[in-house]
Amino acid sequence: MESVDRKPSAETEALVREVLERVADKWTLLVIEELGGEAGPRDVRFTRLLERVGGISQKMLTKTLRQLERDGLVTRKVFPVVPPRVEYRLTPLGESLGAAVCGVWEWVERHKDEVRRHRGTYDAARS
Repeated sequence: MESVDRKPSAETEALVREVLERVADKWTLLVIEELGGEAGPRDVRFTRLLERVGGISQKMLTKTLRQLERDGLVTRKVFPVVPPRVEYRLTPLGESLGAAVCGVWEWVERHKDEVRRHRGTYDAARS
């Protein structure tokens, strides 16, 4: 049977663009990494995420977590205590996204010296 190349639907193309935009932003992968990591998914308090994802503001972490929750990539659990305690966890869908983009981390690890060398050569040629 012959394979037929079919153009994805406009809806699929739009969702691919949205997911790429999400994982390509500055914070999403760092948050996913912190929630998953090598030990696997775990519950992480908001304040711990704020500490561990260096340089992120409270406002940006809140925004990032809301987007991830909306997409079904994380769950949010609120504990009825004072002050409020909130924990986040990767869903199976979030774990699968983390695994899919894990290759980027591995690629960087393998090629970081080469990329730095090329950047140095490029920058030196333009100074």
